[in-house]
Amino acid sequence: MKLSASNKLCGKVTELKVGSVNTVVKIQLSKQPIVTAVITNDSAEELGLAVGGEATAVIKASNIMVGICNEGAAGCGCEHHH
Repeated sequence: MKLSASNKLCGKVTELKVGSVNTVVKIQLSKQPIVTAVITNDSAEELGLAVGGEATAVIKASNIMVGICNEGAAGCGCEHHH
C-alpha cells in the first residue's frame, strides 16, 4: 500500500461492530493504545477486515483512513507480527 500520509499506525483488528451503515473498527497498536475509527460497511467489506487481521490507521489532518497490509507488499510500512 502506498500512501502520501506519513502518520501510519499499524496493528491488529481487535473489534468490528457492524451497524446499519457504518462499522466501528478497533485496532490495537504495538506499544500504544487502541485506535478506533468509523468507516462505511462497504469499505470494511471491500478491505476484508477481520478480527485478528492486520490493518493500518492512517492519520492525515483531522481524518483517519483504514487499510490492510498484504505481507511483502511494496510500500506497506507495517511490521508483521506472526
